[in-house]
Amino acid sequence: MDEKKRNEAYNNYVKAKIPKTKPWPSLFNSFWVGGLICVLGQGINDLIMLWFPNMAEQTAWTYTLVVLIFLASFLTGLGVYDRIGKFAGGGSIVPITGFSNSITSPALEFKNEGIIYGMCVKMFTIAGPVIVVGIISSIIVGLIYLFI
Repeated sequence: MDEKKRNEAYNNYVKAKIPKTKPWPSLFNSFWVGGLICVLGQGINDLIMLWFPNMAEQTAWTYTLVVLIFLASFLTGLGVYDRIGKFAGGGSIVPITGFSNSITSPALEFKNEGIIYGMCVKMFTIAGPVIVVGIISSIIVGLIYLFI
């Protein structure tokens, strides 16, 4: 069998094995679940401002983010956030809860390897490059802002 036929056979095999998705239901689920996460965040912020009316708005948003990150990590630990992710796709990944999930999942997956070489090292395999790019780009933007 020549290389071209082998590649064609392999491509046909891959096409047959790729799960078929319906784009419109996937987009709809992504949209409403992502929106629901944002509504949840707004609700948490409103409750914090209601319970602590003298708190600065920026501080309330900080606590809101902490609560959302905790909830996402907790749901990841229970295995619920993975099911939400399969259903909602990008709608569960884009908010800060998706970032929390991307750190918590590898840490849980590699916990048998120990605290240092398992959890601490592996938790940044996915999120590490994002953090590095965020820090470097913020330094560059800060320097541009400083000199302009």
